[in-house]
Amino acid sequence: MDNAIEIDGLRKRYGKLEALKGISLHVKRGEIFGLLGANGAGKTTLIKILVGASRYDEGSASVLGLNPMKQAQALRHQIGYMPQAPALYEDLSARENVRFFGRVHQIPNFEARVDEVLDFINLRQRENDSVYGFSGGMKQRVSLGCALVHQPNLLLLDEPTAGIDPKLREAFWAHFRELAAQGVTILVSTHQMDEVLHCDRAAVMREGVVLACDTPRGLLSRGSAHIKIWSDTQVLDETVGNYPERLPQLLQRYHLDPSVNRIEVNEDTLEDIVLSLINDKESAHV
Repeated sequence: MDNAIEIDGLRKRYGKLEALKGISLHVKRGEIFGLLGANGAGKTTLIKILVGASRYDEGSASVLGLNPMKQAQALRHQIGYMPQAPALYEDLSARENVRFFGRVHQIPNFEARVDEVLDFINLRQRENDSVYGFSGGMKQRVSLGCALVHQPNLLLLDEPTAGIDPKLREAFWAHFRELAAQGVTILVSTHQMDEVLHCDRAAVMREGVVLACDTPRGLLSRGSAHIKIWSDTQVLDETVGNYPERLPQLLQRYHLDPSVNRIEVNEDTLEDIVLSLINDKESAHV
């Protein structure tokens, strides 16, 4: 199968609240796929469904060829899940937590694998310390280690880099890219715009609806650019879409005129584009 995750017409209700409103998404094997949206967008609900921790009401879902609602037990050994709030045993040490979550899987050279994970999350020096005294960022690192220890085929990460320093965050993403190159599929839920730039593709979600799904470059191409060109006689001030193609057209008006002495381009950021998508969605309901 080319797709690690296939979701079609998925709906999930909590009483009168519809958390997912018939969404459809396909995630390829070996792809790093982002779910971008604010709290309440439906990202965590979707991830809980994919790991078999929550049932959906309508539609269909397939994860690594398995139905997460009917085959959750078989699926559990193939996926790693890092929840948004670290689900750790705080009276245990970092090493004991990683060992506890890894023990349910048949892992060859188990202790050596635990050592590798502790090295990666940079906690070997604190491996025997109780998690209770750890900072929020350190708990995030232990939680990631627990999700990675059994070398899963699919990683589901809910806000994986929240509260960690930029250097470790960079190391996390380098490791995620290595895993993807080895064929591991990674689904990352985040509300941080710059995280999406590390993904192969991303879906922008709002209130249980997918507003857009594209590559980072494709999402950025939805934006506009504000271009100002100064010459000796005038100032051109124009807002255009697809500025890499439109800018040469604008410059042709000047025939490379030496009087052009300054060009300024201000592109929409990913945040501008996402907010525009959300505002367009809100306007459609007015």
